[in-house]
Amino acid sequence: MEKSSPLIYNSRMINPSIFKSYDVRGIYPADLNEEAAYQIGRAFVAHTGAKNVVVGYDARLSSPALFKALAGGLLAGGAKVITIGQVPTECLYFAVGNYDFDAGIMITASHNPKEYNGFKMVVKKKDFVEIIPGKDIAKLIEDNGITTEENIQLQEKDIWSDYINHATALVDLTKLAAMNVVIDASNGVGGLGILKVQGKLPIKIATLNFKPDGNFPNHDPNPLVEGSADQIKKEIKEQKADMGFIFDGDADRIYVVTEQGEFIKADITLTLLAKYFLKKYPGTGIAYHVTCSKSVGEFVKKWGGKPIRTKVGFINIQKGLIENNGIMGGELSGHYCFKDNFYTDSGMIAFLTLLQIISQDSRKVSEIMRELSLYVKDPEINFEVENKDEIMEKVKQKYTDGRQDFLDGISVFYDNWWFNVRPSNTEPLLRLTIEADTKELLEQKKKELQDFIEQ
Repeated sequence: MEKSSPLIYNSRMINPSIFKSYDVRGIYPADLNEEAAYQIGRAFVAHTGAKNVVVGYDARLSSPALFKALAGGLLAGGAKVITIGQVPTECLYFAVGNYDFDAGIMITASHNPKEYNGFKMVVKKKDFVEIIPGKDIAKLIEDNGITTEENIQLQEKDIWSDYINHATALVDLTKLAAMNVVIDASNGVGGLGILKVQGKLPIKIATLNFKPDGNFPNHDPNPLVEGSADQIKKEIKEQKADMGFIFDGDADRIYVVTEQGEFIKADITLTLLAKYFLKKYPGTGIAYHVTCSKSVGEFVKKWGGKPIRTKVGFINIQKGLIENNGIMGGELSGHYCFKDNFYTDSGMIAFLTLLQIISQDSRKVSEIMRELSLYVKDPEINFEVENKDEIMEKVKQKYTDGRQDFLDGISVFYDNWWFNVRPSNTEPLLRLTIEADTKELLEQKKKELQDFIEQ
């Protein structure tokens, strides 16, 4: 049993900006602090009706303090609290799906800078684990003045053995060939799981930044931030490794780096995973969102699968899978989710599956990925604008000669290029994604759209 000291909080207005479309997230302690955590815990119980709530936390410096406060709020709301300690986010999802828990909360800010923290909240459904939007919890926050709790005791549960058994059961470890791999855990919690599974794998692993450290001393916890992958690229060349993997802070995002040090876009990695799963489960669905390469859907059709194109956001990927006979899906952000993992994302399962796929292919990783990279696409471009709706309408009218759809913002398709423009839900931003058959055409159309949006 884990004991906690008394909790005494002076109630004050909670910053509403921390309640996001998919989670709760903000800077600690300016926006998200112990008072907010306590009230969120109570609101979570009121919203879910949960009697047994499991809680995990990542390596961030503020996680222990927020954990203590959150647990106090959950207990005050009438729930029993079980802690699984410091774990990757996917372990929290597994705990909710696999055991007799009603719901769970992971204390993490995922890939955000070190001053952030947050809560990913889930509830158990019949055969999947459902994400609870932060905005749903905001509606139930109360102002109750000073709140005091006596000393509390929390039950602890070690899930590691069960989780590793679950993750490794989804791949055939006997089909893994010997490889030399570099893994960068970004000083998050991804290394915790890799060290526990390493002995089951016939591969040599060179480890980078495996010690959890909320200061993230070696590089940003977001692998997509410029410079974050420099260290692993250098190590791959020095080790003459076959490939590399880099995780984000809470290890639910994973990216592939080739033997040449090339950082592979997540939609290309998704395509490789899709090929494997469609061979294993013919005719099933693969989910991807509107800003992924159009090649994802093309390859899925070619391989006999069902393309499931969704709005951006993991909630939408998960919903698409559940409603359309989906087996797995992914996003440009590096999340990959699996039906056999309660329809939730897992960096570990993606890692093991990719090892199996690549070890059975005689080609180099760069060659495998090149075969799947049909088009040229730049990272998303953000435009700070105040009149989002007006600009969206102008874009719609200007590009009427293309095939348009409005699943998420506006997407316009031509024979040799396409683009998507969508508004941010929370900021005065328009987000542009563009893909073309050639680099020259991409640059031409990118300038055309940039000039039009910024005029």
